[in-house]
Amino acid sequence: MKEKPDPCQRQACDIQVCLQANNYKESRCESVLRAMERCCEKPWAQDSVCCSGFRKTHKSKTEDMEKR
Repeated sequence: MKEKPDPCQRQACDIQVCLQANNYKESRCESVLRAMERCCEKPWAQDSVCCSGFRKTHKSKTEDMEKR
């Protein structure tokens, strides 16, 4: 039986490509990070493996930026 592909895998790969191309400077990859965030907010992405780590990491970084 074939597993369904992760619904946000493309966005996760886009993040990796962008970070590699920009010497891992997140500020240069804001658009792909936002695309990932939007994907992870979708109800059908609740079980996304790609989103599980992104939600925790991105949320804490966003909270840190808001405190400044």
